[in-house]
Amino acid sequence: MIGRLNHVAIATPDIAKAAAVYRDVLGAKVSAPVPQPDHGVMVVFVELPNTKIELLEPLSDASPIMGFLKKNPNGGLHHLCYEVEDIIAARDKLTAAGATVLGTGEPRIGAHGKPVIFLHPKDFVGTLVELEQA
Repeated sequence: MIGRLNHVAIATPDIAKAAAVYRDVLGAKVSAPVPQPDHGVMVVFVELPNTKIELLEPLSDASPIMGFLKKNPNGGLHHLCYEVEDIIAARDKLTAAGATVLGTGEPRIGAHGKPVIFLHPKDFVGTLVELEQA
């Protein structure tokens, strides 16, 4: 069901500092920051030959990643995103198997302009999983 790894998301309290590490220390191509108000985050994408790193910084205290940063003040791995051919079929198959889809269960448009859903970490070896329509 899952396709390629689309990105690894890393939450950070300071997206400019994190982007500088990837750009200046590791020599990666780093995008400009892009606000995603529907998701409560600012994002920066780090381009790699085989996938992306998505850096996430909260836009406000109401951001869904604030809880993560309160537990992990220096930031860290937030979620993995996998591509799926049909997000609705994937959601339906996963919920039928007992997986918990977060939010309303309806896909929302993600940072790449494609429908996404998130799956509860308790069902996926402690890892928050994002599925994105390929």
